[in-house]
Amino acid sequence: MIIGYARVSSSSQSLEVQHEHLTASGCVKIFAEKRSGRSVEGREALGDAIDFVRDGDVLAVTRLDRLARSVVDLHRLIERLTTKGCGFRVIQQSGIDTTTSTGKLTLSILGAVAEFEADIRRDRQRDGIERAKANGVYRGRQPSIDTARIGTLMAAGIPPATIAREMGVGRASVYRHLNKLSVDCRHDMTPAP
Repeated sequence: MIIGYARVSSSSQSLEVQHEHLTASGCVKIFAEKRSGRSVEGREALGDAIDFVRDGDVLAVTRLDRLARSVVDLHRLIERLTTKGCGFRVIQQSGIDTTTSTGKLTLSILGAVAEFEADIRRDRQRDGIERAKANGVYRGRQPSIDTARIGTLMAAGIPPATIAREMGVGRASVYRHLNKLSVDCRHDMTPAP
């Protein structure tokens, strides 16, 4: 039996095209989710798909990056499938099929190339940010939490959990900003030499 797995990174993207390709390739059941592919952590549909497959089944995806973006994650997932006696196939990259020796080799090579490309992309992005910072153009992400408001609410005696709820942020964010405020206050109170 062929089991499909579809994934897109954001909720605004559609899974429809992947569903069509997986169905056309003979998938009898498709697990799908809208989650980042940077890690396999937190990808419940992927875990469900791997739990679902049985000896002799094949897990199929449309493209390799739908399953994993790092060679380490890719090999761990393939090892889990192999341990269960299952194969793995990439529909739009026809050379990748772990039910064949050539497919296993192709998978290893493409996985390494994909990770290499991701590393290069990350390095270029880091270089661009450093260059922009040096030119005074890059300011970083704008703060998403109004720290002054947190300070005002705390001064009014409102507990951090209530502040978090009212502002629509996590408690950890409130505490992090409170710690920053207290450190800044201590620096302001340090006597001049």
